[in-house]
Amino acid sequence: MRVRRWVSLSAAAGLALARPADATHEVTHRYVVLGHVWDGAGRPVPGTEVQVTRGKTALVYQKRTGPDGLYVVIVHLHDDDLLERLEVRTREAALSIEVRFNPLNVRAERGTRVDFTGGRAMERQELFARTLEEYLKR
Repeated sequence: MRVRRWVSLSAAAGLALARPADATHEVTHRYVVLGHVWDGAGRPVPGTEVQVTRGKTALVYQKRTGPDGLYVVIVHLHDDDLLERLEVRTREAALSIEVRFNPLNVRAERGTRVDFTGGRAMERQELFARTLEEYLKR
């Protein structure tokens, strides 16, 4: 079951599994940052580049929003990267977040949701699991 979810997640996110940074096939090796980009009126902004930069390594992960303004970025992290800082940015806004998860839980997806609205960014971790589930059902 876990393999099927990963294939769904990686295929839906448009990842090429041959790239080493994307070979994060286990929950304990990835942290998902997802969210929406909306304009000031609440309309989705497709084609917006979203970058997630690791504070420890300065490695940059990039994705573009889809037609509904949704983006999904999979960052290669491990248990010892707990509390690392990530910068999530678009051209108009940026937000520094802290990687949070329960390292004892090796089944639940690890990640957070960061939304951008009219040039402002807001982390909404409480919506992460539901947003990821909806995304995977597509």
